[in-house]
Amino acid sequence: MLVLLVAVVSAVVAEKSAVDLSRLPDGFLMGTATSAYQTEGAWNEDGKGESIWDNLVHRNPNYSVDCSNGDVAADSYHKYRRDVAMLKELGVDVYRFSVSWPRIMPTGDPTEINDRGVAHYDALINLLLENGITPMVTMYHWDLPQRLQDLGGWANPIMAYYFEEYANVLFTKFGDRVKWWVTINEPEHIAAGYEPALSLYVPSVAPGLPGHPGVGSYLAAHTMLLAHGRAYRLYNTTFRHRQHGRLGLALSAVHIQPASDAPEDVAAARRLFQFQVGWFAHPVYSAEGDYPPVMRERIDCRSRMEGRWRSRLPSFSEHERRMLTVPDIFVPIGSADFIGVNEYTSSLGRSNESAGDAGASMDLNPQWPTAAAKWLQVVPWGFREILNTLAKEYPGYPIFVTENGYADLGGLNDTDRIHYIVSYMSEMLKAIYVDKVPVIGYTYWSLMDSYEWDNGYRIKFGLYSVDFKHSDRKRRPKQSARVIAAIIKRKRLPQWLNMTAESIGKSLG
Repeated sequence: MLVLLVAVVSAVVAEKSAVDLSRLPDGFLMGTATSAYQTEGAWNEDGKGESIWDNLVHRNPNYSVDCSNGDVAADSYHKYRRDVAMLKELGVDVYRFSVSWPRIMPTGDPTEINDRGVAHYDALINLLLENGITPMVTMYHWDLPQRLQDLGGWANPIMAYYFEEYANVLFTKFGDRVKWWVTINEPEHIAAGYEPALSLYVPSVAPGLPGHPGVGSYLAAHTMLLAHGRAYRLYNTTFRHRQHGRLGLALSAVHIQPASDAPEDVAAARRLFQFQVGWFAHPVYSAEGDYPPVMRERIDCRSRMEGRWRSRLPSFSEHERRMLTVPDIFVPIGSADFIGVNEYTSSLGRSNESAGDAGASMDLNPQWPTAAAKWLQVVPWGFREILNTLAKEYPGYPIFVTENGYADLGGLNDTDRIHYIVSYMSEMLKAIYVDKVPVIGYTYWSLMDSYEWDNGYRIKFGLYSVDFKHSDRKRRPKQSARVIAAIIKRKRLPQWLNMTAESIGKSLG
């Protein structure tokens, strides 16, 4: 028996060792990502309406650490041709960008379409396709028209219908050329705008309402899930048969490692995953079409203990549940074609019943390396773990890494970013080849330095540096841009984890 066991183990090891863990899979999509408010600028030009971010930063000029805003940002609205040229230099397969809702529909109302906004995105999409680059469009990346916020924003259930009408405009105007759609980017963070700051990982964002703790975020989340479901069913019934695209959500995901081996910390880490990722993934990607059971049980119980007549966590009607989960001819379960995951870092999960409904807290680990963003610790193996967790929790869906990136304070010789990219992608390839996780694409955040919300322009995520002090917003490639270009061209990762910026530059010629 021992001899047989050794033989089996040896065969498995031999099989794994035969796999080239540095090679990108055939058909794997590589690209970069940006969002409208963070890069476009032109905040009030050509008929664009006011967004909740325009409103927030103009009312609170000290919101960002450097008192900046996105009024001009990287000026991509005017410089999109240069952006596409940068994408061409990188050789990307796909470019993920977002459409600004108030640029298309200034008030959010479908009776008012801004033709100049439509023309801008038409030009961008056409130029991408002319250069062999696949557009991946995010419908909503945080910039709700302020006029819709005046109605209550995402806390008002009517917003799901406004979003469906907005989706109809996008599918109608651009769906003949756009085949990849992300409905909503990081709904967990959007929901935080209806609460006081939830944690280090979920700071207060637009609309920046004080809210009612444990109430506003759940209302906003519920509406966003219904909005996604309505957009997905609209696409299936009206557009898919002739446009043949794919739709998904982009979920914020942090791998949560138990702070200790204690059973309460292990359980806390599992709960945190459900309260962070399962909150939005379970209704969309599971057969049940409802919130994770642990959320329902804990929030319902705590609501009763608080003397409430009903739970703070809303309930789906049977019609809504079926909209999110009933099979159709396009998908076996759920209301999405792929799982989009935005993953940057990992956290420690610790049992803490005073830390809100989850009864757990997410803590930094002082032993893990840090980046310029205080929440971003460099934990490559955590990337592999979260990909595995998603594949096990929601089997049957391809996974697209819609964001992954590193923050520093600037500079062209960004060796730390290079190490981050190569080490994280290396763990991703292990997940693909060794663990059989169906990851089909990766878009690095971000193409260029941009407005990073409460961090303003202090921290940089870009492959290209942007001179925000220069009126022309000049762009320059960093060393990491050359590395990404080499990875895409050679279809494999380099052996550069221990190399200096100088040696990397020499190896690239």
